[in-house]
Amino acid sequence: MKRVLFATAAALMLAACGDTAPGGQATETVAAAPVEFWVRAEGELKAAKATPLRVPGTNWARRQLVWVLPDGSPVKEGDVVARFEAPQSKLQLDKALIDLQRNALARAGKESELEVGLGRVDVELAQAESALAIARRYARADFEAIARNTILDAVQDEQFLGEKTGVLRWRQDQSSQRGEAELNVLGVQRGSLQADVDTKREDLSALELRAAHDGIFMLVQGWSGEPPRVGEQLWASGEFATLPDVETLEVELRLPQQEAQGLALGQKVELAPLGHPAQQTVGEITWIASAPRAVSRQNPAKFVSAKASVPADAARQYAWVPGQAFTGRIILLVADEAITVPNVALSGNGGQAEVNVLEDGEPTPRPVVVGVRGPSRTQVVEGLAVGDRVLLATADALPGPEAGEAEDTDTDAEKTGATP
Repeated sequence: MKRVLFATAAALMLAACGDTAPGGQATETVAAAPVEFWVRAEGELKAAKATPLRVPGTNWARRQLVWVLPDGSPVKEGDVVARFEAPQSKLQLDKALIDLQRNALARAGKESELEVGLGRVDVELAQAESALAIARRYARADFEAIARNTILDAVQDEQFLGEKTGVLRWRQDQSSQRGEAELNVLGVQRGSLQADVDTKREDLSALELRAAHDGIFMLVQGWSGEPPRVGEQLWASGEFATLPDVETLEVELRLPQQEAQGLALGQKVELAPLGHPAQQTVGEITWIASAPRAVSRQNPAKFVSAKASVPADAARQYAWVPGQAFTGRIILLVADEAITVPNVALSGNGGQAEVNVLEDGEPTPRPVVVGVRGPSRTQVVEGLAVGDRVLLATADALPGPEAGEAEDTDTDAEKTGATP
């Protein structure tokens, strides 16, 4: 990515004030002038907030995509964005309905069996009670009216019929309880089967995916790096697309580590789509990565990521959509009057920045407080005065370790804008 440092014409004239020290080393005379530092970066438009759209259905059922809206299409709330088919779910529903009918037949058979069994016990119990009543009447008859053996048989019949009646009543209670328990089991099974049928019917009724709110329909790339295609088999509840909120767009910018040292939260950014410079708007830095990182294994160079806000009215006016490539001009410093020095003039002594100033013709180290550091020049807040002659560091002018420190202290200033 191309990076540029811009300074006003008055600031550029500082270099013209240069001179040569007695030792042949280049110097620059300090002057205060209007200055503007900025760097250019490129990035991608993204949505800070996005609603996920998942494949309709439950329990990770299989779905076949039969139609989908083109990627990047604007949608309104409730619009259909995709349609699916589920032949396997239909087969499972038919099987569940058959199981439900089998349960109903089993219950009807069990109720009929219970009714017949209880009817038989009731008949036997009625016969036993009738015989018991007759036996009791004869057992208490007068010996003179009825033969003795008849009375003795009646007494024996009374004992037997009493036991039989008790057994039949016990069988009646047991049959009723057992039958009720078996019917309860079948009822529980029916409830489970009915719930399964309802779930599968509900699952089959969810074969359309609709937009939850207004936005831009963006398909999500799968593990293969490709978006879903018509005819592809998908799992229900899997991530399918997103619906970015066009009211919360932002541009994620990326800068080389050395050029990102002056970044700070709140800095203004002039944004425009790549190839459309007329569609320009102004945002500000809202986030800066805490550490630089390499973009890929093939490229070891480290970059710092930053996010810039995008005004919602501009996004609506130009119909910007997530995924567009953007270019940003990050304003690092704008001052009507400031003192700056070339970055090569700065060195480091521990945690203190220094410049070499000519005093009585001799280079003298002087500690300075720096402000914003640009790609080629750095603002000096304290330590220099107009008219000072600053020695421009060269390999012959400064010892190697100090020069190395000046280069190594530029890595951790992306949020404060200060150089150690």
